[in-house]
Amino acid sequence: MRTNKHIHYTALLLFFLFLLAGCGDSFMDTAGQTTQEHVIVDDMGLPVHTLPPQATPAPTPFPEYDISLMMVGDNLMHMGIVYSGKQQDGSFNYNVLYEDISEQLQTADIKIINQETILGGNDLGFSGYPNFNSPTEVGDAIAAADFNVVLHASNHAADQKLQGLENCAAFWREKHPEVMMLGIQGAEGIAAPLTGAAHAFGERTADWHIDERGIGYMTVEGITFAILNYTYGPNMEVIPSSIMGHLNILCNYDRQSGQLDFTTLNPQVPEDIAAARQQADVVVICPHWGTEYSTTPSSYQEKFALQMAEAGADVIIGTHPHVVQPVEWVQAENGNRTLCFYSLGNYVSTQKEGICMLEAMAWITFHVDEYGVSITESQSGVIPLVCQYTSGPVRFEGVYLLQDYTQEQAARHGIRSYGGVNLSLDDLLKWSAEIFHENTSEDATLDWPLNQ
Repeated sequence: MRTNKHIHYTALLLFFLFLLAGCGDSFMDTAGQTTQEHVIVDDMGLPVHTLPPQATPAPTPFPEYDISLMMVGDNLMHMGIVYSGKQQDGSFNYNVLYEDISEQLQTADIKIINQETILGGNDLGFSGYPNFNSPTEVGDAIAAADFNVVLHASNHAADQKLQGLENCAAFWREKHPEVMMLGIQGAEGIAAPLTGAAHAFGERTADWHIDERGIGYMTVEGITFAILNYTYGPNMEVIPSSIMGHLNILCNYDRQSGQLDFTTLNPQVPEDIAAARQQADVVVICPHWGTEYSTTPSSYQEKFALQMAEAGADVIIGTHPHVVQPVEWVQAENGNRTLCFYSLGNYVSTQKEGICMLEAMAWITFHVDEYGVSITESQSGVIPLVCQYTSGPVRFEGVYLLQDYTQEQAARHGIRSYGGVNLSLDDLLKWSAEIFHENTSEDATLDWPLNQ
């Protein structure tokens, strides 16, 4: 019995060794060399487990991605726009103002609007030019449209004096804490840091806070953006002492008398930029500046842009002139390079100049890779828009992409009877080409949709 059992074990061992030798060809590499492997055997010499050759794992590539920022210009609430929001039951709703750009709002991460007119409190009554007071329902619609940054530093910010500034700041803080409001401060003044979180693109969130200097910081996908907002002044040559500390001022002024110097940049601005540079990956400055109805930047805009670039600004997006102005790269002497949108024009208005109906949406694509964050120039620039209103009575109709706008729409624009302007599609295309240089090789103007 023992002899037979030994024979059986010997035969079984030879059989497995034969199989092992026969399988050797299956472990040949591409060069015809036998690949070494580790064979584990039991106490009788039988193989029990085979480990494959150990390969060196490939390094995980950096997950590159894009972050987008969009901004529109002056939300200029003339009374025709105000009445456009009145409902049959007497309430007000302004969601319609932003429906035409909902696709862009859904696609962007950082979404900025310049609220030109103060939301000073409905109990003060509504008014238009020259001393505006707009319904707080405008702010409700801005938040509902998914804007996550609203700018209030404009020349009309103090139209309702200190009470209007305080009411407006309180409205945003209490009613819409998800929106980062910049440019003005309420009763608490500047030294009142705030924090919040808002929706960005897709599932992304945009966490934000405002520091003791009034600088806003928004973080998206690990990248922090500093956003700063200033106005050249409050439609006065002398700043009243009552609003000092409640409105971010772009131009220098005497701290005792309040006298403004419109030719000199407020030294606080480059100081703020330097402070923001220490905390943020990208620094964006939104100045309310320039000469009204001029499609070319003033010498002071150009001077201030250079100074802001020198201080470390990455992007400048301007408002106030009510017309669009060029987009260009500003090169500072210290080598800093800044993308500057001198003016986006209006977003909504019922102004009577044809060129005021041409406006722009700024769109900037930031690319993040293992080396940091940079601007993708081919996916950054302006998207031209057209504001349309009716007449008899004057009411808001819509905001349209210039690329989709038709001569039929231009022919029925309310500006024809309200302003006596013979607006045409050819005019709008001509102005856009001249101001944004669409037909040059250095085209910075975008078509929509973007290839994201």
